[in-house]
Amino acid sequence: MAELTPRQAEILAFIRDSVREEGYPPSQRDIAQHFGFAQNAARDHLLALVRKGEIEMASSDARGIRLLKAPEAPPDGLPLLGRIAAGAPITAPDHAEHWLKIDPELFHPRADFLHRVDGDSMIDADIQPGDLVAIHQQPDASNGQIIAACLSDGASGFERITLKRYRRMGSTVTLEAANPRYAPIEIDLARAADDQDMPVFRIAGIMAGLLRSGGAR
Repeated sequence: MAELTPRQAEILAFIRDSVREEGYPPSQRDIAQHFGFAQNAARDHLLALVRKGEIEMASSDARGIRLLKAPEAPPDGLPLLGRIAAGAPITAPDHAEHWLKIDPELFHPRADFLHRVDGDSMIDADIQPGDLVAIHQQPDASNGQIIAACLSDGASGFERITLKRYRRMGSTVTLEAANPRYAPIEIDLARAADDQDMPVFRIAGIMAGLLRSGGAR
């Protein structure tokens, strides 16, 4: 069976969460609104999950999604999802490198995954190369928060992920470094196509804490 893409895995997790928390699966509109793309893109992703044997869909029911596999129980601790750029963005890894036995409740808010910092653009925020940043997964942030930001590459279709301070004014998002050597990254959300498979920019989560050799902060 073909492996899932990162976005397909996220949609499958969203379906599982909805079934567990609400008692029924999300509609295609729910999925489109949650991930910020058009309904036909949501349907394309669902059809891909059908082809890969993860779900069944009933054409006559807007919520006619049925999970075919029970989710695997994750190991205790937090998944380490590779390196996150504190500099120029780097490609986001598809899967966890491994799991670390670290209590998610050690961080505030609760951490969902870890990234290892690669680069020095956040050193003035006391984030050093090699540190582990704990990320609380959520799709939005407040101005001034440090976020794990995903940027899509229109040419390759891959996402890049970077750690930056978030600012938004109107449709303009600015990702600020904490090192004067690095210029801010600016994204005009108004220029993004309405019917796109992957948004130009999305928030993977907010920084919930930091781990280095001396322990958690």
